[in-house]
Amino acid sequence: MPVQPTILFLHGFAESREVWTDFTRDFPDNYRLLTLNLLGHGTNIHDIRDYSMEAQARYVAEQLRQKGVEKALLVCHSMGGYVALAFAERYPDMVAGLVLFHSTALPDTDEKKANRDKNIEFVRRHGVEKFMESFIRPLFAPANREQLLEQREFLEDIGRATPEATVLGALEAMKNRPDRTKVLKEAKFPVLFVVGKEDVAVSMESVLPQLALPAQSHALLLGDVGHLGFFEEPELTRLAIVNFADAVYEPKH
Repeated sequence: MPVQPTILFLHGFAESREVWTDFTRDFPDNYRLLTLNLLGHGTNIHDIRDYSMEAQARYVAEQLRQKGVEKALLVCHSMGGYVALAFAERYPDMVAGLVLFHSTALPDTDEKKANRDKNIEFVRRHGVEKFMESFIRPLFAPANREQLLEQREFLEDIGRATPEATVLGALEAMKNRPDRTKVLKEAKFPVLFVVGKEDVAVSMESVLPQLALPAQSHALLLGDVGHLGFFEEPELTRLAIVNFADAVYEPKH
């Protein structure tokens, strides 16, 4: 009996596996869909000491092995993409394909690192709840901020429930992550970039040059979309990922 092709969804910073619930509901049933809470997120909050992308990648590998998965297509939002790139660097044979969903292989710029430090200081002074009041809203494109109020409040609730240690640890880990463009250059697997033209967190201008790096590269560029395409353009992004998965897993003759 052939092994059912697997798609693993990795959430972003201060999110949880719940962000994928609605998005994955209409996926074809020929795929095995897996979601998990990254270290320190959702219900996975016990005794976490290392929030680095490398530690997260080791955790992902351990979870896949426990579930008997030898290879998966990784669909990864934002920080989840940083984790997936660390995973692909260490376990390339476990990657069938990669979807960088508003994510990047580049390290933080000096400006971005300074912003991370400001956010760390803000959280230490004012707490996670106050931080989430201003953090989530700009991630939506301006046209969607009031229109998608329910989704915004959903993300804010998840963010507020994220432990302060996780928020601080993840901010520090993202700030210190290395350049992983080499992973894209050496990828033996296809890569799909999903890019929001109004993304303030991972700009389209910074992602476009990366499209040329993988041997097999695909892109979906979305107008009137910020950093949250699975909420801002769910049908279009779902279709693109299903089509990509179909191509990744098509029978080889």
